[in-house]
Amino acid sequence: MPDFPGNQAFLFVLPILVFTVQPMSQVPMPAPTAPQTLPYDGDLLLRMADWAGQHALVLFLMSLTALLALSWGVWRMASRWAASRRPLLSNPWLAFALRSVAAFGAIVGGAAMFAEISDKLGTGRRMGLADQAFTDALSRSVPQEALQVFAALTRLGDTATLVGLCVLVALLLCWRGRVGLAVAWVMTLAGGGLLNTTLKRVFARVRPIHDDGLVQADGFSFPSGHSSGSVVAYGMLAYLALRLLPARWHGPVALLMLALACTIGASRMFLRVHFASDVLAGLALGLAWLGASVISIELARWWGRRRKRAPAHGEATTTG
Repeated sequence: MPDFPGNQAFLFVLPILVFTVQPMSQVPMPAPTAPQTLPYDGDLLLRMADWAGQHALVLFLMSLTALLALSWGVWRMASRWAASRRPLLSNPWLAFALRSVAAFGAIVGGAAMFAEISDKLGTGRRMGLADQAFTDALSRSVPQEALQVFAALTRLGDTATLVGLCVLVALLLCWRGRVGLAVAWVMTLAGGGLLNTTLKRVFARVRPIHDDGLVQADGFSFPSGHSSGSVVAYGMLAYLALRLLPARWHGPVALLMLALACTIGASRMFLRVHFASDVLAGLALGLAWLGASVISIELARWWGRRRKRAPAHGEATTTG
């Protein structure tokens, strides 16, 4: 083979190429990574629950404000309508009918909502998964200052608070000579608590994990006792205000009781001692029991008036 300068250059460069290329071929290539996806990608309900949990505080404040504004508007319209028809509404039978219709609507609406929620619960059901997604998002998004406020407000729905309120209001009613209302007040609150305790044992749902140390709760989770108890107690206070206080206080007291019941219920959700469906079911249960109690009280009033009028009617007939 002729001795060409190009061949000598190739023989000189070849070992360098082998030494350089071989280590490069032994460098491991990075493994392909899966594309990044959003949490709960592919399930609209779970994505909506996660989004709602991230913005829960703003959504709650907006919803509560809208509810109070709507309720105040409806109250003002109803008051004006009633003022223009005062002679008609002075009829006790018509007043009884209107209260009974409102209470019956509360029973039907609350019971239907409770049944719908309870039907969708269960291990692995989508509502349970949405509850968990919402609660997980709450733990990441709600500031500590807001949690401390909710931890203080939730005490207004504690068993000890409601028992003290029950005793105090019952004594005041008895002092004013309203013994029948006092008995109805006590029976309504006691019956609501007993109903909630019974349903907790029936459903036996485990509470979410709440390890922030602000509030501790034990027992079963569904339905929320604070939610149902607050609706019953503060809703009955609103009913007593309609019965006993001057008309100018009816609207403000009713709105205050509504705000308290909703805020106490929401506090259980923000503090993560209950799932969102627990709170909604508790509100629905309390509304249904409150409606049933109001109807029972109104029926007792109607029956009492009828019994009082019967002897008077009999004496008039005998005299004639």
